[in-house]
Amino acid sequence: MKQYSWETVNQEPMRQGIWRKVVSGEKAMLAQVFIPKGAVVPTHQHESEQLSYIVEGALKFGLEGKEIVVRKGEVLHIPSNVPHMAVALEDTLDLDVFSPIRVDWLTGQDDYLRK
Repeated sequence: MKQYSWETVNQEPMRQGIWRKVVSGEKAMLAQVFIPKGAVVPTHQHESEQLSYIVEGALKFGLEGKEIVVRKGEVLHIPSNVPHMAVALEDTLDLDVFSPIRVDWLTGQDDYLRK
């Protein structure tokens, strides 16, 4: 067992002003992600199921040929291996839950967010 405080979790800068904080266990991962208005998370896919909960702001996701706007207080479930992307319609803070964990995030092999 381990307790965390978001204030002490390392903030990792990404592209376009995006940043994240990650807490990971063996089988699940929780990430706090900030995406400024207009920033784009490019199309990507991963083995992990993803739950994205919007704490503040709004994201427009593109997946399975649809555009879905997810706003404060809403959650989007993204199944395993489904290509998806997102655009911030406002400055947005979201919490992403991944299972299994995103090893690419822990090892820095997530080039789609770094370039």
